[in-house]
This record gives sequence, structure tokens and C-alpha cells, in this order.
Amino acid sequence: MPTKHMLTGLAICLEIVAGSGLASTGTDDVLTALSADDLPLVAQGDKIYQAHCATCHGVQLEGQPDWKQRDDAGFLPAPPHDASGHTWHHADDLLFEITKYGPGVIFAESDYRSHMPAYENILSDEDIVAVLSFIKNTWPDEERQWQEKVNGNRIVNQLPRNKGSTLLEKLFK
Repeated sequence: MPTKHMLTGLAICLEIVAGSGLASTGTDDVLTALSADDLPLVAQGDKIYQAHCATCHGVQLEGQPDWKQRDDAGFLPAPPHDASGHTWHHADDLLFEITKYGPGVIFAESDYRSHMPAYENILSDEDIVAVLSFIKNTWPDEERQWQEKVNGNRIVNQLPRNKGSTLLEKLFK
């Protein structure tokens, strides 16, 4: 039986895939994987996170209050990166691309508005991987296991598909 996390994740995956072809193909033709069990990398990522991300996303990855509600200017507050948020619903590579290129990488054709900058000219690729590895390291086992399944699905989804596949079959191959 599907868990609450699985159903929430499925809804988000469906939203991303339906709203953008970028979610299944990537934007930079490079598949990036995180290393949440590489403790020196995680420690480095913690330091970089505190210096560049904690102001908006919280020292404890808690995000900003009312992060699901737009402010008066139409912007969404910074979401949490702990298990209470949605970060773990996304594949490693997509998290990397959102961080490097900004949220517009997947939401370019929607009304999604965020103050999150692109970090392409601020952090190196290695620093971005370190930060995201730190974040991933904090997730409980259930969320990490679910996210690893998303990673597996993403890799499969980059391969050519049968034209007869349904959207759900594409998501869960």
C-alpha cells in the first residue's frame, strides 16, 4: 500500500513531468549524483550551506514560515530541506540543476516565482554537490530510500521509451 510520502511524491513528480519536459531529460546533459555518506564532503557541505543557504532555508533546514503560501508580491518563501519539505522528492540531478541554474530550470513556463538565485557563478559544481550531499545526509532513512528510487527512475527515464508507455509507467520504470 502506498505511504503518504509516496503519494505526495507521486503528485509532485506528476506535476513536474506534466509541466516541463526538463524533469525527465535534464538541462545540461550531465547526470549528477550526490554522496550523502561521504562524511568529509557532508561536513564541507554543511559549512557552505551555513554560509550561503541558511539565511533563507534555515540553520536547521527548516525553511521559511508559510513556505507553501505566496507573499504579497507573488513569491514563494524558501522551502525546508528537511523531511518536512519536498526536496527529497526530487532526483539528485534535478536538485543540482535547480541549485546551479535556479528554479527557472524547471519552472520557466509557469507562474512559479522565487527569490532563489542561480548559484552557477557563486559556487563551484563541487560545492553545490557538497551542499546537496549535506542536505541529503540529514534525511531519515524512509525519505532517503524513497529518493533513491526517484534517482533510479530518473536514470531509466533518460533512456528512449516505448511510445505506448503511460505517464505512470514512465515514472515508475
